[in-house]
Amino acid sequence: MLVADIRQYKRQLREKVKQKRRDMDPEVKRQKDLAIKKRVESLYQYKRAKLLLCYVSTDIEVDTKRLMEDAWRAGKKVAVPCCIDPGKSLMEFYYIRSFQDLKPRTFGVLEPDPERAEKVTDFSGALSIVPGLCFDYNGYRLGYGKGYYDRFLSSHPGPRVGIVYSEFVRYRLYHGRYDVPMDLIVTERYLRATSKRSKVETARVK
Repeated sequence: MLVADIRQYKRQLREKVKQKRRDMDPEVKRQKDLAIKKRVESLYQYKRAKLLLCYVSTDIEVDTKRLMEDAWRAGKKVAVPCCIDPGKSLMEFYYIRSFQDLKPRTFGVLEPDPERAEKVTDFSGALSIVPGLCFDYNGYRLGYGKGYYDRFLSSHPGPRVGIVYSEFVRYRLYHGRYDVPMDLIVTERYLRATSKRSKVETARVK
């Protein structure tokens, strides 16, 4: 598939998925969000993580606020992304201690205030919870087209968990050479390990 065709394919799929998510029944979404949260918290990778790198969910995304609250209660540190250069799609992570540390910034998404929050410089023991409109069986994701997460994850290897509703998992998504796959996909129905390392570690807790 040509580059232009891939871009058109992704644009069309994004709009289709966004609309399906907008049409989701709120109670059904709430139940799925809860099931996904429980699956994430059952992961070996989550239990040993000292730092949770987590996106702040919007209305059409898998909810992460309860996950972050539970992480705080478990004594983990939580950090969320802040866009520092929209032109280059660069972002950094900052520690937050509550949702009061957030305010609407880039694209109206809640982000930490870089003038008040502490930037993460040590990513050891971190687990990344990654958003996506769709994921495929190999861990590749359809994001929002800006490239923030792929740029960040390419230089910060470590356990990467994509969370998504099962109806938005595809057998295969077309991806570019700079797209970064997840190690694990978690849905409300199942857990899928996509890397050899994750398959071994997931087997330990079964």
